[in-house]
Amino acid sequence: MRRIRLTVAYDGTNYCGWQIQPNGITIEEVLNGRLKKLTGEDIHIIGASRTDSGVHALGNVAVFDTESPIPPERMAYALNQKLPEDIVIVRSEEVPGNWHPRYQKQVRKTYEYHIYNARVLNPLKRRYSAFVSFPMDVEKMRQGAAYLTGEHDFVSFCNIRTNVEDTVRRIDGIEIEESGGTSVSGRDIVIRVTGNGFLYNMVRIIAGTLIRVGRGFYTPEKVKEILEAKERTEAGVTAPPQGLTLVGIEY
Repeated sequence: MRRIRLTVAYDGTNYCGWQIQPNGITIEEVLNGRLKKLTGEDIHIIGASRTDSGVHALGNVAVFDTESPIPPERMAYALNQKLPEDIVIVRSEEVPGNWHPRYQKQVRKTYEYHIYNARVLNPLKRRYSAFVSFPMDVEKMRQGAAYLTGEHDFVSFCNIRTNVEDTVRRIDGIEIEESGGTSVSGRDIVIRVTGNGFLYNMVRIIAGTLIRVGRGFYTPEKVKEILEAKERTEAGVTAPPQGLTLVGIEY
């Protein structure tokens, strides 16, 4: 028996997230089914990040156990022949049998939240960006984001339905970049967050809060107050899922 690690990219638009659930098709379900067709085995894949419905990924990580004779590095090619075009295996490789994508001591995850800021929606960006039609002050967003770096209790930025007991996480950096802004097109604003782990909806709540800073509803200093309040109702709304992409996971 061998354990194979996959790096998985997907457009999450048509899926109810990563994890198998009764109300719709998921990434995990599709991968299990295609792996069974490929290997003839009953496969149960284990993912590193259980992304929500509509969220995308460029570098999610998953493992599965198999007795298939297909070489590990060729598994990506073989599996891609059977997958829908909105799910792609970027890389496949063998790892030790006890290697688990969610229980490694040293890990860094990077997410990007994409915002399209313009007077009217660009239909070509609707699947991968949140649309904001009002002017936004990116410099104030950066000032607010600076309060979130380091190790903190992020319970204010966590969905209240989570059952996680430890809400302390470390954010190594938050970068906010902008491009575009011509007379023809609007601006693309990207919030890039890197850290050792994230709570349920944490990045989307951070994005929703920073959007309110950018629009002038919150001062940058308000972000610090929200963090210290340890109360979800103090933070901004959870930003829409289509703007979020799991860029990669480093072990």
